[in-house]
Amino acid sequence: MNESTLGADGLRNFLSADARELAPQLLGAVLTHESRDGAVSIRLTEVEAYMGPEDSVHPDPGSHTYRGPTPRNAPMFGPAGHLYVYFTYGMHHCTNIVCGPAGVASALLLRAGEIVDGLELAQRRRPTSKSPADLASGPARLAKALGLTTADSGRDALAPPFGLELPSGASGPVSSGPRVGVAGAGGSDEYAWRFWLTGDPTVSKYKAAQPRARKRMADAPPGATFHKR
Repeated sequence: MNESTLGADGLRNFLSADARELAPQLLGAVLTHESRDGAVSIRLTEVEAYMGPEDSVHPDPGSHTYRGPTPRNAPMFGPAGHLYVYFTYGMHHCTNIVCGPAGVASALLLRAGEIVDGLELAQRRRPTSKSPADLASGPARLAKALGLTTADSGRDALAPPFGLELPSGASGPVSSGPRVGVAGAGGSDEYAWRFWLTGDPTVSKYKAAQPRARKRMADAPPGATFHKR
């Protein structure tokens, strides 16, 4: 079966797999959001996989779910194919697509992509962008170009006004490495769950996590220094 022609049920089944295995397969997929202002479609070129709580089968010290479920991260425990959008640094939104079976926390952070439709609208949303290649280069830029906020967290990315089309085949060579901005063990080579299309100009630059203040560090469990992705 050509995965690019899967319906919503087929896509949800596809996304119900392990996020780490799905991540490279989602590169080249096109996510569309049709808002009241118009539609913007982005071809995904960089994603990161995030897994579950410390007491789960696949604990991930870099995940928002590491300390367990909260109202904020609840969508990550929900059905595959839904959005988890969070607000960070008091100014940016970042978008994830939930993966895995319902009740098992995991998601793919959408880190970068190429605008393939709705270029003018994306440019209006990101007037400081210097070129089409950096319109969605980075998770905050991608969310801004798509017009997504925390109001969209929990919504179904496989149903209108959203749409997800998988690539019909391999989108090119794929590279992998440590996740961006993740401190502690979660940012190490042991959790090299960042995947990107090798050489694609829209891929964001790697940045290691910055040391956090000692007061905040003291409250974190060993190996679970958190970041704001």
